[in-house]
Amino acid sequence: MSTTPTTAARVVIIGAGIVGCSLADELTARGWRDVTVLEQGPLPAPGGSTSHAPGLVFRANPSKTMTEFAAYTAGKFAGLEADGLPCFHQVGGLEVATTPERWADLHRKAGYAASWGVEGALVSPERCAELWPLLDPAQVLGGFHTPGDGLVRGVLACRAQTRRAEERGARFLERHTVTGIERVDGRVTGVTTDRGVFPADVVVSAAGFWGPVIGALAGVPVPLLPLAHQYVKTTPLPELEGANDPRTEASRPILRFQDADLYFREHTDRIGIGSYDHRPLPVDPFTLPAYDDAEVMPSSLPFTGDDFARGWREAGRLLPALAKSEVAEGFNGVFSFTPDGMPVLGESRELRGFWLAEAVWVTHSAGVAKAVAEWLTDGRPSVDVHACDLHRFEEVQLSPGYVAERGARQFAEVYDIVHPLQPAGRPRPLRVSPFHARQRELGAVFLESGGWERPHWYEANAPLAAADPYEPPERDAWSARYWSPIAAAEARATRERVALYDMTPLRRLEVTGAGALDFLQRMTTNQLAKKPGAVTYTLLLDEAGGIRSDLTVARLGERHFQVGANSGQDLDWLLRHAPDDVQVRDVTSGTCCIGVWGPLARALVAPLAGDDFSHEAFGYFRARRSWIGEVPVTALRLSYVGELGWELYTGADTGLRLWDTLWEAGQELGVIAAGRSAFDSLRLEKGYRAWGRDMTAEHDPYEAGLGFAVRPGKGDFTGRTALAGRSAERRTRALTCLTLDDPAAVVLGSEPVYGAGAPGGAAPVGYVTSAGYGYSVGRTVAYAWLPAPLAVPGTAVSVAYFGERLAATVAEEPLFDPGMSRIRR
Repeated sequence: MSTTPTTAARVVIIGAGIVGCSLADELTARGWRDVTVLEQGPLPAPGGSTSHAPGLVFRANPSKTMTEFAAYTAGKFAGLEADGLPCFHQVGGLEVATTPERWADLHRKAGYAASWGVEGALVSPERCAELWPLLDPAQVLGGFHTPGDGLVRGVLACRAQTRRAEERGARFLERHTVTGIERVDGRVTGVTTDRGVFPADVVVSAAGFWGPVIGALAGVPVPLLPLAHQYVKTTPLPELEGANDPRTEASRPILRFQDADLYFREHTDRIGIGSYDHRPLPVDPFTLPAYDDAEVMPSSLPFTGDDFARGWREAGRLLPALAKSEVAEGFNGVFSFTPDGMPVLGESRELRGFWLAEAVWVTHSAGVAKAVAEWLTDGRPSVDVHACDLHRFEEVQLSPGYVAERGARQFAEVYDIVHPLQPAGRPRPLRVSPFHARQRELGAVFLESGGWERPHWYEANAPLAAADPYEPPERDAWSARYWSPIAAAEARATRERVALYDMTPLRRLEVTGAGALDFLQRMTTNQLAKKPGAVTYTLLLDEAGGIRSDLTVARLGERHFQVGANSGQDLDWLLRHAPDDVQVRDVTSGTCCIGVWGPLARALVAPLAGDDFSHEAFGYFRARRSWIGEVPVTALRLSYVGELGWELYTGADTGLRLWDTLWEAGQELGVIAAGRSAFDSLRLEKGYRAWGRDMTAEHDPYEAGLGFAVRPGKGDFTGRTALAGRSAERRTRALTCLTLDDPAAVVLGSEPVYGAGAPGGAAPVGYVTSAGYGYSVGRTVAYAWLPAPLAVPGTAVSVAYFGERLAATVAEEPLFDPGMSRIRR
């Protein structure tokens, strides 16, 4: 997050589409009056995506953050009007299923919608036809109805917000084409246009699909791909004659027919149809014509009828009345996709004061603008935005080829049923550890994260699973995807013998310099003023006490620290705050790591080591440099799986030798290679949190059960003042361990949690963060955010999984080895 001062600044916003207008409104509402919005086209419809957007707002999303953005957008625009018309028309939303797979997925969607507070109901085919009389109920199995969804009038919303912002002092300047971004000493100072220079302390690029063009002027990569998306309007339908007020255009819900990649909305007596059922149509934003040179407008490209042929047939299957109609008009409208489908928000570190608010659809526009405005004025958004932060991308994910490939995939999968673990097909493999060849020899099944190939399990362990008398419960089709019973065998082998885990993808930072200790003391919560060789679990907080990340800090020397971090956002945060006498360096790509864990870990490592690895000589949460055979290593005695062992770090050049040395020596001990599926099971049994899933900046340490990592008495640190007066006893919500009562039941995460005996239709009391089967405890372990009064061991709750209520019980944590005897031996 930014170190930008929270005092009012001179702000220039590039782009007067729905995001730029919303941001100007949000900033001026917070007292920042010196706001200039520059737009290359004419106002109020300058020719970007907002000018042609059909205005759909569906709030339910697998991402809690995106759901909150959409909910705020709907609520805000419902309170705005222009020309006597509301800017948001609450007609509701209806998604229909025509296949068993989609019908099951709508049950899952209803679950996470409930988790995020979206009212909705699964409805019968007959009810679908009542909501949409033109729909053939024989074609559908059911639907998901969300009455709070609706239609945004994008241009009207821009006008309403422009008017309010101008009344507070903002100015909007049309036909100003940005030609340069001014800077001095790495900080933005202004924006150059074809009509003059505009001084600025803060510049926000809200240029939509022109974002990469503005980014190039600033020297800041903007990883988004503009793509054309087809939209048509039919000729008038007799069935709609007189059905809708021409001023509001629609009365029936937005209709999504995702099995055919289509959506529908009314335009008075006509129907608008949007289609994703065509090949990706990428657009080069650098070659798009200016407004006055465009045939219609820059974002509206000629309609390619052949691409719509199948979509039209499918539309007629669902809505037979279309047989009496035809396509009256159509266009290919340009909008933005990122490699992961999320917006790109935040301040560039290389050019301070230059912010991005890009790849934002009308659906989420006002919510994003509010978050960015809070970020600028308060120093932090009130919602978790880590999945939207521009620093989430690794360097390899910023290449034009990667952005194009993954952006096109996001377009193709907009309406697909995508499993949360489902990896992309290309471009892979991109990043591999030094052990990759050995892993392939062992039949590793790779998933991908951050560009890294990460073994999920190893087919070489199939005989181990077959010979194990323990049989994990059978799974339903959804939870069985990207899972194998081999994971159970790998987890049990870790508990019983010893296993090697590839921990290379976990980010490693090196912090050095005369001020390194003081710097890390100020930035984190725990006491780091310990002798070299100490390892400490600690937290990065923001000024409000929210958990930005959790870190493992090893003091390797008086002025040398190794920091185990979570993401590029941690690196960005530390670099922004590092003084001149501190150097922060990402060493992940040049190093590698093997986790050696299990009761026989010492029997494997000690004979190979250059010094004493006994418990007395090398205690828990200690670090030292040593040798494993001929390989120099930094050994940290840690365990994220709840067993004796070490994390062994070495250079990428010696990593393969380290693996081979351990593998060969471990054969007589029954060593195996184990994957992330077993890893997640083991860490849940120990109650170890996963930042970004279990807790974020929306939560404080006491709520997350991490108060032990906070040492207010050590002196000042970021977030210390905000935590004053807080404690585990005073928290109103808590991250809570649940176990499912039925040993065969499984949940995966994001499911709603209900109080015991809650009737159908009752609001959930919380939601699951992460979950997995605990093979040592013989049942599913789930962590969930619950009200503090319910977070008491023994409390009965239920978790809704695909519409079925599964009984669960709040459990004392950790479930496995609460005395820590297995780790500390």
